[in-house]
Amino acid sequence: MTSSDADLTRLLSDARTWAAQDPDPATAAALTELVRLADDGAASARQELADSFNGTLQFGTAGLRAALGPGPNRMNRVVVRRAAAGFTAFLIDAVAQAAPGTRPRAVVGYDARHNSDIFAEETAAILTAAGVETFLMPSALPTPLLAYAVRALECDGGVMVTASHNPPQDNGYKVYLGRHAVEESGRGAQIVAPYDALIAAKIDAVGELSGVALAPEGWTVLDPSIAADYEAAAAALAVPERFPARDLKIVLTPMHGVGGETAVAVLHAAGFADVTLVSEQAEPDPDFPTVNFPNPEEPGALDLALQTAVRVDADIVIANDPDADRAAVAAKDPDTGSWRMLRGDEVGALLGAHIVARLAAGSGETTAGVFANSIVSSRLLARIAAAAGYAHEETLTGFKWIARVPGLLYGYEEALGYCVAPSLVRDKDGISAAVLIAEFAAAAKAGGKTIFDTLDELYLVHGLHASDQLSIRVADLGLLDAMMNRLRVSPPESFGGSAVETVTDLAEGSAQLPPTDGLLYLTKDLSRIIIRPSGTEPKLKCYLEVIRNVGSAAELPAARHEARAALDGVLADVREALGL
Repeated sequence: MTSSDADLTRLLSDARTWAAQDPDPATAAALTELVRLADDGAASARQELADSFNGTLQFGTAGLRAALGPGPNRMNRVVVRRAAAGFTAFLIDAVAQAAPGTRPRAVVGYDARHNSDIFAEETAAILTAAGVETFLMPSALPTPLLAYAVRALECDGGVMVTASHNPPQDNGYKVYLGRHAVEESGRGAQIVAPYDALIAAKIDAVGELSGVALAPEGWTVLDPSIAADYEAAAAALAVPERFPARDLKIVLTPMHGVGGETAVAVLHAAGFADVTLVSEQAEPDPDFPTVNFPNPEEPGALDLALQTAVRVDADIVIANDPDADRAAVAAKDPDTGSWRMLRGDEVGALLGAHIVARLAAGSGETTAGVFANSIVSSRLLARIAAAAGYAHEETLTGFKWIARVPGLLYGYEEALGYCVAPSLVRDKDGISAAVLIAEFAAAAKAGGKTIFDTLDELYLVHGLHASDQLSIRVADLGLLDAMMNRLRVSPPESFGGSAVETVTDLAEGSAQLPPTDGLLYLTKDLSRIIIRPSGTEPKLKCYLEVIRNVGSAAELPAARHEARAALDGVLADVREALGL
């Protein structure tokens, strides 16, 4: 028998063993059919089996996320039961150490993807069987509602079953910690190291699946009032006494996700009555039939929303991703007369400036508190905060870091994530962000301006900040290491004609940032280039920003042209440095 024959025999044996213990008849049947086809020599079936059983899906700071299907490298009831059992064991130990004699509490939420409700109910059953007081969300609801519930119900932990904006065939498992399980700044936030490794170790220690107990009942299905409570709290973020304008025609799309009903309810309660849902994308649909990829950042994803905006003569488009933790904004650019989506950095700056204005209008408010954004986001928020007397911090990429900044008032990341109310939801929240987006857009309209005019006003004070990205997908993860090594061995001397003045290897860490694989270049003209491997995809990501000071509004068009040319020059040099 050749080694390939032995590998196939072992693979088929592993698959048959899995099918025999799989509690899901659908995945068990699919696996049995794959085994039959592979045994008959079908190359595609053998490849699918090899990928499904090629190692075990690893639990990290993003929890679990993968394609649905049988096998240890896919999302299915076996993998989820083991994850739930490991998380339960971690939670019980953590609470026992922090508050001996206290019964742990956890809440489980889910979106409308395939199998999300099943994964959530089985997680609740496993938590309950182990003695954890467990709450299950009343229906498929946005991720921010689960993050809200962790804090509102004073839970020690939370699980959200979602794959956010991933393709339809995927699902995922996101973990939050609260009350007794984590330090104060992390309560209600997603996990970071070392909690991921501690939970992963508990998952690895789970024995036979038959030994994982599921309670037939005993958890509490929450009343729909949990959603109403969140909606009221999010709507109350609006301050009509300071920003009274409500004349705004909004087009909203939940992109076939679970945010539509909640977002409309919140906007209406905040006084924004003119909201048109994109009818083709209004209801949850796990197959996301009208988009190639259910991510507002993807080309074409907003086409239906923009068509609707033109038809109803809207002022603004707000798009949530399928689990509604992110928000995209589009409006008609007066320079071109065409609708365009704003970059995450543009919305991040507008929200930051608006929050500064709200705080300045408050009675007895001080400049205590911190504004924060990820290191790959624009430097404009730091300038806005400093001018208003607020502290500012940069964090690693990911909201699990932004949400943990002590004293956080507002945080954002360029990938359309905004935390506008940390005391309400300590995570990115596309619905509460939508309230403030509507508020500043209505205020601009009432003043005879557009949100692009508001951006220009920021540029006149703080400099025109222009950004771009280059994303390089690779088939072999080893290529990412090779490209990063190439940069470290042969560092570029200039970008866009400006000499590199400082190079920071982010892998070395600093007093401000934990170590992460990445390189940061700052040039003489303050252009900034950050190159890092993606933490969730086989991609190398390059983030570019140039700054041009502007003396007057008349200089803005030339400054925009100059900034675009500079970005193009930087892009060309990045490609050359990477050997592309």
